[in-house]
Amino acid sequence: MTVNLPLANPLTTLPLQTILNFMEEKDTITQNEETNINADGETLDTTNSSNESIDNTIEKIQAELNDQKDKYLRLFAEFDNFKRRTAKERIELMQTASKDVVVSMLEVLDDCDRAEKQLETSEDVAQIKEGIQLVFAKLRSTMASKGVKAMESIHTSFDVEKHEAITEIPAPTEDLIDKVVDEVIKGYYLNDKIIRFAKVIVGK
Repeated sequence: MTVNLPLANPLTTLPLQTILNFMEEKDTITQNEETNINADGETLDTTNSSNESIDNTIEKIQAELNDQKDKYLRLFAEFDNFKRRTAKERIELMQTASKDVVVSMLEVLDDCDRAEKQLETSEDVAQIKEGIQLVFAKLRSTMASKGVKAMESIHTSFDVEKHEAITEIPAPTEDLIDKVVDEVIKGYYLNDKIIRFAKVIVGK
Protein backbone atom coordinates (compact mmCIF):
# COMPACT_ATOMS: atom_id res chain seq x y z
CA MET A 1 0.00 0.00 0.00
CA THR A 2 1.46 3.39 -1.03
CA VAL A 3 0.79 6.46 1.10
CA ASN A 4 1.63 9.92 -0.23
CA LEU A 5 2.23 12.21 2.73
CA PRO A 6 2.44 16.02 2.48
CA LEU A 7 5.54 17.83 3.69
CA ALA A 8 5.22 18.35 7.44
CA ASN A 9 6.04 21.28 9.63
CA PRO A 10 9.00 20.48 11.99
CA LEU A 11 6.60 20.87 14.92
CA THR A 12 4.27 18.16 13.61
CA THR A 13 6.78 15.68 12.23
CA LEU A 14 6.11 12.09 13.28
CA PRO A 15 8.02 8.92 12.45
CA LEU A 16 6.78 7.61 9.11
CA GLN A 17 6.50 4.09 10.48
CA THR A 18 4.00 5.25 13.14
CA ILE A 19 1.74 6.81 10.48
CA LEU A 20 1.98 3.73 8.25
CA ASN A 21 1.11 1.49 11.19
CA PHE A 22 -1.94 3.64 11.90
CA MET A 23 -3.11 3.44 8.27
CA GLU A 24 -2.60 -0.32 8.14
CA GLU A 25 -4.47 -0.81 11.41
CA LYS A 26 -7.35 1.29 10.09
CA ASP A 27 -7.48 -0.83 6.90
CA THR A 28 -7.47 -3.99 8.99
CA ILE A 29 -10.36 -2.73 11.08
CA THR A 30 -12.33 -1.88 7.94
CA GLN A 31 -11.70 -5.32 6.48
CA ASN A 32 -12.78 -6.97 9.70
CA GLU A 33 -16.01 -4.98 9.64
CA GLU A 34 -16.72 -6.21 6.08
CA THR A 35 -16.04 -9.90 6.85
CA ASN A 36 -17.23 -10.20 10.43
CA ILE A 37 -20.37 -12.33 9.76
CA ASN A 38 -21.65 -15.07 12.07
CA ALA A 39 -22.72 -18.57 11.10
CA ASP A 40 -26.33 -17.45 10.54
CA GLY A 41 -25.23 -14.90 7.96
CA GLU A 42 -25.80 -11.95 10.27
CA THR A 43 -23.25 -9.15 10.51
CA LEU A 44 -21.82 -8.71 14.00
CA ASP A 45 -21.74 -5.23 15.53
CA THR A 46 -18.06 -4.25 15.91
CA THR A 47 -18.54 -0.50 15.77
CA ASN A 48 -17.66 0.14 19.40
CA SER A 49 -14.48 -1.95 19.38
CA SER A 50 -13.39 -0.36 16.10
CA ASN A 51 -13.89 3.15 17.44
CA GLU A 52 -11.99 2.30 20.61
CA SER A 53 -9.07 0.96 18.60
CA ILE A 54 -8.97 4.10 16.42
CA ASP A 55 -9.21 6.33 19.49
CA ASN A 56 -6.30 4.49 21.12
CA THR A 57 -4.21 4.87 17.98
CA ILE A 58 -5.00 8.59 17.75
CA GLU A 59 -4.05 9.06 21.40
CA LYS A 60 -0.77 7.28 20.77
CA ILE A 61 0.01 9.47 17.77
CA GLN A 62 -0.96 12.61 19.72
CA ALA A 63 1.38 11.60 22.55
CA GLU A 64 4.26 11.09 20.12
CA LEU A 65 3.45 14.43 18.48
CA ASN A 66 3.56 16.21 21.84
CA ASP A 67 6.87 14.51 22.62
CA GLN A 68 8.33 15.68 19.28
CA LYS A 69 7.09 19.23 19.92
CA ASP A 70 8.70 19.26 23.35
CA LYS A 71 12.03 18.00 21.99
CA TYR A 72 11.97 20.58 19.20
CA LEU A 73 11.19 23.49 21.53
CA ARG A 74 13.91 22.44 23.97
CA LEU A 75 16.46 22.15 21.16
CA PHE A 76 15.48 25.54 19.75
CA ALA A 77 15.80 27.18 23.18
CA GLU A 78 19.23 25.63 23.76
CA PHE A 79 20.47 26.79 20.35
CA ASP A 80 19.17 30.32 20.94
CA ASN A 81 20.98 30.46 24.29
CA PHE A 82 24.16 29.20 22.61
CA LYS A 83 24.00 31.94 19.98
CA ARG A 84 23.52 34.66 22.58
CA ARG A 85 26.35 33.35 24.76
CA THR A 86 28.73 33.08 21.79
CA ALA A 87 27.92 36.60 20.60
CA LYS A 88 28.55 37.98 24.09
CA GLU A 89 31.88 36.15 24.40
CA ARG A 90 32.95 37.40 20.96
CA ILE A 91 32.23 41.02 21.89
CA GLU A 92 34.15 40.65 25.16
CA LEU A 93 37.10 39.08 23.33
CA MET A 94 37.23 41.93 20.81
CA GLN A 95 37.15 44.50 23.60
CA THR A 96 39.96 42.88 25.61
CA ALA A 97 42.11 41.35 22.85
CA SER A 98 44.82 44.02 23.17
CA LYS A 99 44.72 44.21 26.99
CA ASP A 100 47.71 41.90 27.47
CA VAL A 101 49.89 43.91 25.08
CA VAL A 102 48.83 47.25 26.56
CA VAL A 103 49.56 46.12 30.12
CA SER A 104 53.03 44.93 29.11
CA MET A 105 53.72 48.29 27.45
CA LEU A 106 52.86 50.24 30.61
CA GLU A 107 56.27 49.45 32.13
CA VAL A 108 57.96 50.86 29.05
CA LEU A 109 55.78 53.96 29.36
CA ASP A 110 56.92 54.32 32.99
CA ASP A 111 60.54 54.22 31.80
CA CYS A 112 59.72 56.91 29.21
CA ASP A 113 58.34 59.14 31.98
CA ARG A 114 61.51 58.67 34.03
CA ALA A 115 63.68 59.39 31.01
CA GLU A 116 61.71 62.57 30.32
CA LYS A 117 62.30 63.80 33.90
CA GLN A 118 65.99 63.02 33.55
CA LEU A 119 66.15 65.12 30.38
CA GLU A 120 64.70 68.06 32.31
CA THR A 121 67.01 67.81 35.33
CA SER A 122 70.27 66.34 34.10
CA GLU A 123 72.92 67.83 31.86
CA ASP A 124 75.01 64.68 31.67
CA VAL A 125 74.66 63.74 28.02
CA ALA A 126 76.22 60.32 28.49
CA GLN A 127 73.80 59.46 31.28
CA ILE A 128 70.83 60.69 29.28
CA LYS A 129 71.92 58.68 26.26
CA GLU A 130 72.34 55.54 28.35
CA GLY A 131 68.87 55.97 29.87
CA ILE A 132 67.24 56.41 26.46
CA GLN A 133 69.02 53.35 25.10
CA LEU A 134 67.75 51.31 28.04
CA VAL A 135 64.17 52.42 27.25
CA PHE A 136 64.60 51.41 23.59
CA ALA A 137 66.04 48.03 24.59
CA LYS A 138 63.16 47.36 26.96
CA LEU A 139 60.64 48.33 24.29
CA ARG A 140 62.16 45.92 21.77
CA SER A 141 62.34 43.17 24.39
CA THR A 142 58.68 43.64 25.33
CA MET A 143 57.57 43.58 21.70
CA ALA A 144 59.63 40.45 21.06
CA SER A 145 57.97 38.70 24.02
CA LYS A 146 54.62 39.29 22.28
CA GLY A 147 55.81 37.67 19.04
CA VAL A 148 56.83 40.87 17.21
CA LYS A 149 60.04 40.46 15.23
CA ALA A 150 61.82 42.93 12.97
CA MET A 151 62.40 41.97 9.34
CA GLU A 152 65.99 41.82 8.13
CA SER A 153 66.00 43.44 4.72
CA ILE A 154 69.26 45.30 4.02
CA HIS A 155 71.55 43.51 1.54
CA THR A 156 68.93 40.80 0.94
CA SER A 157 67.34 40.08 -2.43
CA PHE A 158 64.32 42.25 -3.20
CA ASP A 159 61.16 40.23 -2.55
CA VAL A 160 57.74 41.61 -3.53
CA GLU A 161 56.19 39.35 -0.88
CA LYS A 162 58.03 41.26 1.87
CA HIS A 163 59.30 44.52 0.43
CA GLU A 164 57.79 47.67 -1.03
CA ALA A 165 60.27 49.50 -3.29
CA ILE A 166 60.29 53.26 -2.72
CA THR A 167 62.88 53.95 -5.39
CA GLU A 168 65.86 52.50 -7.23
CA ILE A 169 69.42 53.78 -7.19
CA PRO A 170 72.60 52.63 -8.92
CA ALA A 171 73.99 49.71 -6.92
CA PRO A 172 77.23 50.62 -5.09
CA THR A 173 78.64 47.23 -6.06
CA GLU A 174 77.63 44.56 -8.55
CA ASP A 175 76.63 42.12 -5.85
CA LEU A 176 73.92 44.60 -4.65
CA ILE A 177 72.09 44.71 -7.97
CA ASP A 178 68.43 43.77 -7.41
CA LYS A 179 69.07 43.79 -3.68
CA VAL A 180 67.95 46.07 -0.86
CA VAL A 181 70.49 48.87 -0.51
CA ASP A 182 68.75 50.82 2.24
CA GLU A 183 65.68 50.59 4.43
CA VAL A 184 63.33 53.56 4.84
CA ILE A 185 60.77 51.86 7.09
CA LYS A 186 61.45 48.54 8.78
CA GLY A 187 59.09 45.63 8.23
CA TYR A 188 57.74 43.45 11.05
CA TYR A 189 56.44 39.95 11.69
CA LEU A 190 53.89 38.90 14.30
CA ASN A 191 54.35 35.22 15.09
CA ASP A 192 56.02 34.72 11.68
CA LYS A 193 53.20 36.50 9.83
CA ILE A 194 53.98 39.79 8.09
CA ILE A 195 52.10 42.67 9.70
CA ARG A 196 54.00 45.46 7.92
CA PHE A 197 55.96 45.44 4.68
CA ALA A 198 59.41 46.97 4.66
CA LYS A 199 59.77 50.11 2.52
CA VAL A 200 63.18 49.84 0.87
CA ILE A 201 65.57 51.27 -1.72
CA VAL A 202 66.67 48.79 -4.36
CA GLY A 203 69.97 48.74 -6.26
CA LYS A 204 69.91 48.51 -10.05
